[in-house]
Amino acid sequence: MLNKKIVVVDDDESIRKTFFLLLSERYNVYLARDAAEALARFEKNPVDMIIADLRLPQKNGLQMLLDFRQSGYQGRIIVISACADQIQKKDLERLQIDHLFIKPLDLRSLTETIDKLLAGGETENS
Repeated sequence: MLNKKIVVVDDDESIRKTFFLLLSERYNVYLARDAAEALARFEKNPVDMIIADLRLPQKNGLQMLLDFRQSGYQGRIIVISACADQIQKKDLERLQIDHLFIKPLDLRSLTETIDKLLAGGETENS
């Protein structure tokens, strides 16, 4: 699946690096520290999946994901958050978010979910 492209959007550098180390052997992984950087990378290099934190500087993750969807992005989305109450079910449905992970992350479950989604499958929490 090396031809699959993922952009990871998180303002925490250690989380971005963890995702890169975890996924870069199987996927092309792009890292962005905020919504503006992620949107710029998407316009230049379309991706198959977005993994985004909800808390981002300047523009929150939900607004960024709305911008992606409005620009025509139809790929997979995984949201990560430290607080489950930061996102409502209606937001998950409206933005067609495939999976929500609460921090601290279960890396095995996360990678299994990413693999299933990018292989074209659904997950139990889709």
